[in-house]
Amino acid sequence: MNLYHCSIDLRDTAKALAFAAAVEAWMGHLQAAGVIVAWRLCRRKLGFGAPQSRDFLLEIEVKDMTQLDQAFRYAGRADEMVERLYTTVHQMVGQADVALYRPFPDPERAERMALI
Repeated sequence: MNLYHCSIDLRDTAKALAFAAAVEAWMGHLQAAGVIVAWRLCRRKLGFGAPQSRDFLLEIEVKDMTQLDQAFRYAGRADEMVERLYTTVHQMVGQADVALYRPFPDPERAERMALI
C-alpha cells in the first residue's frame, strides 16, 4: 500500500463544501474505475498546525506504484467526464504540495530486520 498525500489550500474564491463535493465526485470516479483503493479528505481543525500547514489533506491509497501510474494515466486520458471531474476540483485549488508515503517498516524491510 502507498499513500499519496495532497496538502491543499483553496483559492480565495472557492467554497469548502463545494470543494469537498467535487473531491468526492472525482475520487469516487477514480475508485469506481479501480485506479485507486480508497481516499479520505480531512480539514485542519481550528486552524491548529504549523504555519506552513495547508487547510486540507487529501489522502489517496493505492496498492502499489503500478496502480498509482494507472491513476495518473487514467486522469490524463482524453475523456469528457474525466476532464470535467478533474477540472472542477483543480480550479478550486490555490496551492498544493504532494508526497508519497508507505507504511513503515514495510514487509520487505521487516523481513530483513528479522534476519539481523
